[in-house]
Order: sequence, then C-alpha cells, then structure tokens
Amino acid sequence: MRKTAAVSLCLIALVLLAAVPFLWCCACSRQEAGRPAAERAPGRLVVVTTLFPLYDFARSIGGDKAEVSLLLPPGVEPHSFEPKPADLMRIHKADIFVYTGDFMEPWATVLVKGVGKDGPLIVDSSRGIALQPQTQGAGESRIKTGARTGTGAVPAPEGAHAGAAHSADPHIWLDFGNAQVMVDNILTAFAARDPANRAFYEKNALSYKARLAALDEEFRKGLASCTTRLFVHGGHYAFSYLARRYGLTYVSVYGLTPDAEPSVSRLAWLVGEMRLSGVKYVFYEELIQPRMAETLASETGAALLPLNGGHNVTRDQMEKGVTFIAIMESDLKNLRMGLQCR
Repeated sequence: MRKTAAVSLCLIALVLLAAVPFLWCCACSRQEAGRPAAERAPGRLVVVTTLFPLYDFARSIGGDKAEVSLLLPPGVEPHSFEPKPADLMRIHKADIFVYTGDFMEPWATVLVKGVGKDGPLIVDSSRGIALQPQTQGAGESRIKTGARTGTGAVPAPEGAHAGAAHSADPHIWLDFGNAQVMVDNILTAFAARDPANRAFYEKNALSYKARLAALDEEFRKGLASCTTRLFVHGGHYAFSYLARRYGLTYVSVYGLTPDAEPSVSRLAWLVGEMRLSGVKYVFYEELIQPRMAETLASETGAALLPLNGGHNVTRDQMEKGVTFIAIMESDLKNLRMGLQCR
C-alpha cells in the first residue's frame, strides 16, 4: 500500500509539472485578450507602475504620449499584494516598468528577475536616495526620550519585523525632495525609450517637480507652528520621512507591515504618553481597518483623523482621477487639525 501511494504521488507530481507550461501559455493568452485597448495604442509608451505615487509621477511625465497603468489593483494594500503570472506578462509587454525599490516591493523584485532581455526598461525609482533606517527592538524608555525631543521618528514598536529586509523605511515618496528624485529617475527612462519626445517629457517633469516643491513649502509653513509635535499613528510605520522633514515626532503602533500585533505593554505605554502629552487626535491609515487607532482613541478620548500614505487609492478615487498632490494636501489639512497648528 505504501508503494502504491508513493507511485500515485509521483504520477501526480509529473502531471502537475507537465501542466505548468500549458497553464503559463493560457495565462499569456488571457492577458493578451483581456489587455485594455489603451495599453495597445500605437505610438505611445506602455508604462506599468507598482504603487500609486509612481503611477501619478509617470502619467504626469508621459502626458498623452504614454499609456500608464497601475499594477496594484485599486483598494489593495501593497504589503499584502500577491502578483500572478499574468502580472509578469503584463510587465513583459510594457516599454517601461517602474517600482519603488527592493525594500518596498520585494514581490516586484521577484517579477523583475523573470523579465528577459527583450522586456521593458526597469526603473528602480529609489536610485540615488538614501533610505532612512528604522530602529528596531528599542525599549520604551528610549521611545519616551525620542517622543520628548521632537526630532523625527521614534523607534519602531515592539513586535515589528526584524532583520535586514525590514531595517529601513521604504516610504521614500513622503519626503517631497525624494519624490523629485524619483520623478527624475522616471524621466530618464522615458527619454531613453522615446528620445524623439525627450523635450516633451522634460517639460512635464519640470512642471511636476515645481508642484512638488510648492507642496513642500506648504507643508513647511503649515506645520511650523503647532501646539504639539507628537504625531501618533494607529497604522504601520510609514511617515518617518515626512516627520523628519518637518520636525515632527512620529510614533506608530505597527512596524513596517501592519500584520505584527503590538504588545499590550506597548499599547498601554502609548495611551499613557498620549494622555501625558495632551494628544487630542490619533491618525489612521487608508485601506486598513483602524482597529488599533480606535482602541487608542477610546482609551484616551482622542478623535480619529485619516492619513493617506499614498500607496494606493480606492476604485472610486481612481475613477475620479485623484492625484498624489491632492492626497498630500488632504493629509496636510488633517495634520494641521490633529497637531493643532496655528
């Protein structure tokens, strides 16, 4: 009976291995048949991006000379996204593929490895940007010290993912100086793939960078005079770049991904710190149920305010043509309210 079972398992494995090429071809056929007509428009660059900020940067640069699409489906949280074989084929058929970097989208790194020499131009938009480290495993006394100084992000909460893969904050676009570098990296790819329209792309990129610079000044002025500079976030560790750029102290409940539950002692400390510092608002993030933010709010009497890291948008927002800059302007409004800025 054991021999029969072993033979059966071997036969099943052989059948599955033989079926892989067939399934791959079917995925390719479905992708080609279901590919949006806009992506097949002649004379336009086909660009695939991973996250919404990259999508907005690329479509602003490309204008009507590029068909830019977002790989991440609307409403999907990027850390939980699992690409399918059809996603690889979609990338392979593009002229340009843009992702944030190895730290932000490890799944994109895997996809890139599967792209051949005849595939798209790959753009790591983090090129030239120094990643900001995330302190792991620090004690609460050190967090308290950081929370009193007002000099940027405090150490990540206990229970956050440890290890080299999670030792840096990859949300680089939330420093608008970094965002301008990302625009330049994307522009380089556009000009390389379509040199005949280089001047067009350069003009669009320059205009978009000017808007980012103006947004940076809005944040700098808007957050200059606030009653509190302690920024309590009920989501995952995403806003350290923004906090450091504008002199805020940032505390998040989760680590770099929102799947590691914070300890009871951590939550108790945060409640005490909020009461001691007179924090009246706690922020929650987009696309995630604000369970921990609601817990902190109920324990302290604080109100809830949304804050969007820009990773992705809802289907409704996508259909309405929301922009990255509009999302950030909404964040500034809520930050000014939450930090009681004058």
